[in-house]
Amino acid sequence: MTVTVGFVGLGLMGLGFVERLIANGHSVVGSDVRPEARASAESLGARTVNSAVEVAAEADLVLICVTTPAAVDAVIRGEGGILSAPGRDGLVVVDHSTTDIPLTRALDEVLAAADIGFVDAPVSGGPQAARDGTLAIMAGGREEDFARVAPILDGLGRATLMGGVGAGQATKLVNQSLVLTNYCVIAESFRLAEAFGVDASKIPEALETGHAGSNLLKTLMPRLAAEDFTPTGYARQILKDLEMLHSATKDLPLAMPMAGQALTLFRLHVARGHAEEDGCSIVKIYPKGQV
Repeated sequence: MTVTVGFVGLGLMGLGFVERLIANGHSVVGSDVRPEARASAESLGARTVNSAVEVAAEADLVLICVTTPAAVDAVIRGEGGILSAPGRDGLVVVDHSTTDIPLTRALDEVLAAADIGFVDAPVSGGPQAARDGTLAIMAGGREEDFARVAPILDGLGRATLMGGVGAGQATKLVNQSLVLTNYCVIAESFRLAEAFGVDASKIPEALETGHAGSNLLKTLMPRLAAEDFTPTGYARQILKDLEMLHSATKDLPLAMPMAGQALTLFRLHVARGHAEEDGCSIVKIYPKGQV
């Protein structure tokens, strides 16, 4: 199945998506507010336009991957947004961004009123997983809308329909509670290895077959050992997601002390000027020790 896929948001993740979509044989028409991002997408073989409404006018479905809920709202309901596109009955919009649940449901309502389908489908895995087609894709939406986009999503990773609209974002909250607290735990364990003079780059191999082995450990520990903080995602985005997790759960009868501690650490880290570094730079919060 090859179609014209619209893509709004050509940042680190978006470019990974675009590269994979083109490798899967799809035509891609993309948009981003930054000219340099559009140029990067064009270098991969995409065609770019200046607005989301232009994307929607040409595409069989539109995927969104932007950094904030406000940006998602603007892409759909703002001036030059998808809802401005004429005659797009039957279009399906897929939001791969991490977006709060009330906004997700509100956007579904306005899109449904315009006969446009909607699937909230946040992802986990990072830009390399997007390029490789190995993303974890957590979807929420009507079964008929998901069925229409599933052939495309299956070329990007493993897509699982978790329930109705908002269920994808709820599952992403679970993902974030696991992953983002582990950024802090792995940084802490790195300092422990370092203090005892252990080559931390070998830790993932040593622990791979035990309970501590994980995809994130394999990704982060060698980068910490190399002090490589080049962003594959930004500390500011992790803070945004932790703030969203806190907001979504603060009125529920839940205790989330680990997520709360991670939120405090990333608030401090970003306040100290590390917002544009990779999230693994949280290790800088932890002092070096030597046994």
